[in-house]
Amino acid sequence: MDPLDIMTNLERVTPYYQAIFSAEAQEVIGFEVLGRYLKETGEVTSLGQFFRDTTVPEEYHLEVDKVLINKAITYYLANECELKLFFNQSAELLLKDQGESLLELLLSYVPKGLKLENIVIEMDERTSNQDNEYLQHLFNYYKTYGIQISVTNIGDAGLNMDRIGRLSPNILKVNLDILRQTYEVTAHQDILHSLAVLSRKIGAALLYENMETSFQLQYAWRNGGRYYQGFYLHKPGPTFIEIDHAKKILVEKFQQFIRYEKRKLHAIHQFTGMLQNRLQPLILKGQNLKEYDEWLHSIADELSNISFRMYVCDENGFQLSSNLLRDNGKWRADRTFNGKNWSWRPYFLEHVMKMSMEKKGILSDLYNDIESGENVRTFSCLITQDRFLYIDISYEYLYENQDLL
Repeated sequence: MDPLDIMTNLERVTPYYQAIFSAEAQEVIGFEVLGRYLKETGEVTSLGQFFRDTTVPEEYHLEVDKVLINKAITYYLANECELKLFFNQSAELLLKDQGESLLELLLSYVPKGLKLENIVIEMDERTSNQDNEYLQHLFNYYKTYGIQISVTNIGDAGLNMDRIGRLSPNILKVNLDILRQTYEVTAHQDILHSLAVLSRKIGAALLYENMETSFQLQYAWRNGGRYYQGFYLHKPGPTFIEIDHAKKILVEKFQQFIRYEKRKLHAIHQFTGMLQNRLQPLILKGQNLKEYDEWLHSIADELSNISFRMYVCDENGFQLSSNLLRDNGKWRADRTFNGKNWSWRPYFLEHVMKMSMEKKGILSDLYNDIESGENVRTFSCLITQDRFLYIDISYEYLYENQDLL
């Protein structure tokens, strides 16, 4: 579309609204404003490419953006809406005047009833990496007026968590497109999981966007998603929708997800109990031993269908045995790991303390094994007061018992 056609027909520039839904109430909590252009033929075209085109003069972008904001807020106030209104903004353009033009525009609507705490400014993570210090000051400035900040397109490309942490946005908007691709999905799931941890640390809500399937909704629900957006729940339109537009499907899906998670948790509990009982008589054999390799060999055959690696550590994480490895159906000792320390691993000392106090084994989360690259879990349990057995569960066993994956 020719930018000049847009600039000479600004009356054809119109906002469309895509709903954002809450996990808590399963209702609409706000609308993202999207730019559209109404052609003479009646066709509606997205203005996304217009705003992304770096050859278009900045003043064109600013003028069209102003038209969208004015029309959206006018419609918002006319409908006496109290939900949130999300506006996409360019970090580069905002910093041209330290965000004053946008702020003045928003403030002009306050006497007409606009509450600035209902306004969310969305900044693309891919373009917010310049002038980070100035951007941080701008975010803080806007927040003093009650305006909320969202960093968008996270998970789309490279990720700088340190920068995002310093910006301290109210909302992290995660792009779920990657979960539709068939390559490197596991690696990106790990990144998105890290974002869930980051959002909790900095007190930001997670908003998952570009949701087009039930699988993506389940992933967002399982990984700390407070807000959801995408064609699966609502396609953009020229008007606001009812607050309970997707309530029925969200309630049904949440109940389905909860049943699935409960089944998995039950399977994990059953497996942990079974393994604890199976190991109890074997552990008694090792309580007075100092040569742990010998003991591991004596119990290995009992665990051949479950484990591919076993070893013993003390309470400080120092390995007291070799790695006993199952290789082509036979067990062999790899002595190069004797004396290694694993206290640096996440949750290692926390789990040691928990096992010491509760006298029960612990099954780890699913993770990628550094050596094999496969998804595994580790079962650990107390042997004596300060000695612990670690059993790495093979992917083959997990695959045969899908509820453990």
